[in-house]
Amino acid sequence: MPKAEGKTFQFEGHESIRTDFLETIDFDGKDEYIKIETDEFSAVCPFSGLPDIGRVIIEYYPDGGKIVELKSLKYYFVSFRNVGIYQEEATKRIYEDLKKLLKTNRLRVTVVYNIRGGIKTTTQMGDLAGHDRKVE
Repeated sequence: MPKAEGKTFQFEGHESIRTDFLETIDFDGKDEYIKIETDEFSAVCPFSGLPDIGRVIIEYYPDGGKIVELKSLKYYFVSFRNVGIYQEEATKRIYEDLKKLLKTNRLRVTVVYNIRGGIKTTTQMGDLAGHDRKVE
């Protein structure tokens, strides 16, 4: 891997992501569309050690009879704060962790990262299985 020019900062590995913080609430509403958004997501670029900050949008249907408890989700997101993880990997990790937790196939995770170097990056994983809601 090439080395970043200039100063670099230390960061933690993926093992610091705290999936054990995630909790669920039983919910009987399999066809209810749920959308969660936050502008307070950050992780660390493993190339430069600089923060990647973005907006996370989680959309899902609770097919597994569970919804994510929001305070636990916030703690989970904060655990990414010092982790070196590429933007695409972060989106995939959030998607996989929530898919396992919620036991649903109707899940989409989108992360819209703040512009860096004049480039806007949006990463997305999953779909809502035929439902036509789409992040703008």
